[in-house]
Amino acid sequence: MTTKLAAERESSEADRRGREVEEQMTDEEKFSLIISVLGEVPGSAAAGTRDPRIPDDVTNMSAGYTPGVPRLGIPAIQSSDASMGITNPGYRPDDPGATAFPSLIALGSSFNPHLVRQGGEAIAREARARGFNVQLAGGCNLARDPRNGRNFEYFSEDPYLSAVLAAEQVNGIQSQGVVSTLKHYTLNCNETNRHWLDAIIDPDAHRESDLLTFQIAIERSQPGAIMSGYNKVNGEYAGGNHHLLNDVLKGAWGYPGYVMSDWGATPDWRFALHGLDQESGIQGDTLLWGKQPFTDELRDAYARGELPQERLSDMVRRILRSLFAVGVDQWGTAPEVDMELHDQIALEGARQGIVLLENDGVLPIPTDEPLKVAVIGGYAQQGIVSGTGSGAVAPVGGFAGVIKIGGAGVMGRHRNLFLFPPSPLEELAKALPQAQLDFDPGYTPAEAALTAKRSDLVIVFGIRVEGEGFDSADLSLPWGQDAVIEAVADANPNTIVVLETGNPVSMPWRDKVRAIVEAWYPGQAGGRAIAEVLTGAVNPSGRLPVTFPESLEQTPRPELPGLGTPWGTPVTIEYGEGAEVGYRWFARTGATPTYAFGHGLSYTTFAYGDLEVTGGDTVTASFTVTNTGDRAGADVPQLYLTEAAGEQRQRLLGFERVQLQPGESRRLTLTAEPRLLARFDGTAGQWRITTGTYQVAVGRSADSRELVAETTLTDALFGS
Repeated sequence: MTTKLAAERESSEADRRGREVEEQMTDEEKFSLIISVLGEVPGSAAAGTRDPRIPDDVTNMSAGYTPGVPRLGIPAIQSSDASMGITNPGYRPDDPGATAFPSLIALGSSFNPHLVRQGGEAIAREARARGFNVQLAGGCNLARDPRNGRNFEYFSEDPYLSAVLAAEQVNGIQSQGVVSTLKHYTLNCNETNRHWLDAIIDPDAHRESDLLTFQIAIERSQPGAIMSGYNKVNGEYAGGNHHLLNDVLKGAWGYPGYVMSDWGATPDWRFALHGLDQESGIQGDTLLWGKQPFTDELRDAYARGELPQERLSDMVRRILRSLFAVGVDQWGTAPEVDMELHDQIALEGARQGIVLLENDGVLPIPTDEPLKVAVIGGYAQQGIVSGTGSGAVAPVGGFAGVIKIGGAGVMGRHRNLFLFPPSPLEELAKALPQAQLDFDPGYTPAEAALTAKRSDLVIVFGIRVEGEGFDSADLSLPWGQDAVIEAVADANPNTIVVLETGNPVSMPWRDKVRAIVEAWYPGQAGGRAIAEVLTGAVNPSGRLPVTFPESLEQTPRPELPGLGTPWGTPVTIEYGEGAEVGYRWFARTGATPTYAFGHGLSYTTFAYGDLEVTGGDTVTASFTVTNTGDRAGADVPQLYLTEAAGEQRQRLLGFERVQLQPGESRRLTLTAEPRLLARFDGTAGQWRITTGTYQVAVGRSADSRELVAETTLTDALFGS
């Protein structure tokens, strides 16, 4: 039986069981299933105390608890954040710590679906070991703005890359019997006053970008749950958006699972009529809106007949079928968790996610020479930076350091600089046994320059703390780090910059340094991976999943609406770029970025040749990749649409990560998902490919066209 047929059979069986079990439930049991309760009471004098609705025998406190119905074989639902590992917001004091995997933007740089799936499997094993059966993972919002504090929790700016990788994370998680979400549906692309943000976009352009990401990811992974965003979309909250939830998700796409709200994102019981199936973390709604709509209000509406009985049944059935589809009700003994294996998966993710942006030959650093190496800044003597917010993972043994930053709003207290051991300084000392390492904290530019001046080589770390609830005001490095890097480079031209950030940054010192490495937030094994890449033990192979602009002036919104307004201020952001997100925007405007989407250097070289392209219903391209250098390495050839029936339009159509020995060649064949070649026709409710000539290019990045060819596609209407 094929995987697709097996999935359809499992889904059909789960739907049948969901209906049968729901019919045996009392109304009280049904209402208890459509809410989840945070493990602790937030935002009051009782903050940090156990919520009384959670039974005393529940010891594995979670982000969301929903009681089961033992007489019908329905287990309690317990949820955990998030996409980078099992988080611990503080109400599991005895938790030994979890594997802190690389940020999703780092995994996006790997362009490696198999690696992302391995990480999903590992996260689910650690979830099951704690009794968590729903993982709030699968972040696949598009990176529309390089200031978005939460971009590190998402894979990329491209719909296809994001969908493929998010689907594999979901597949990995659900293969272990744990339900996974995809989130945040949709246009949760900025954090500034996110609860009051109205995202305005052309509906057809929405279908060709953010919604296409979710559509393809859902088709490839069948996630048990979809988590809606905090924001409004075209005037209607995402969690109660009839068009997006009922017309598109459940209607046009036929999605059978359930829709949960984000925590504190349900201000109205009528969201149930508009497609929301579960109010999650209901105390968050009390904190923000002064009520919990799916408790008393929804029950009253049901008693009045305003919530139809069939709608309540549908909400419950969707939740049950998702639990049954992945076997949550069939759990036996929790599997053994091999934390050493998980550390290796985290390490490989960090290795493949690091992007070498610039290198004039200074890298790799020779390991057999008695060099004087200065390591400067970035808390490199303590640890590796993590993103902050609900996605932050406490590692086994604890953080190397936690520095409170703070900020306005409900997420202000969660804004911290977290540092994972081991430190880059420690790992560099191991990797460079003949070198003399000298550390300087980068406290002042003048002091750092003195250390740099007496060294043969300088490695300076630039960091930025980004996270949930905050957008960056600009692209600069905080705490005067740009001035430190500038002074260091002036003092010693042999300067290498390593960035630990969740977004692109400005680089006023770019022309003064010899190499630039983007390590993102690489997780608990990041220190080792950075040292391996810098010394050549690992050949860098990461490719940028987002465009690095020269400045904010090149982006669709040089000024971010609402930035700096008080918490609770209504904000409207018009995504006028529509479907032309990221590199697509740069192709339309003709602007030249600092680094293009897909860019990334290696310590070897690759050549492409013998391109053959066929058309008809879609585009299929075959070509040869050869490692023309003197060391083994991985390349990520990318296939782009560059022109469609006379219209200049750029789309990533396909990619493949390929590992090659020196001199080795491999023939690759990439076939485009037809919707990437089409336009969405909202009037017809279908995708349309127009007859004509279509030009495609094979390149190393969005601005590279190594091989170019044309083919003809025929007119077609399909799907919805």
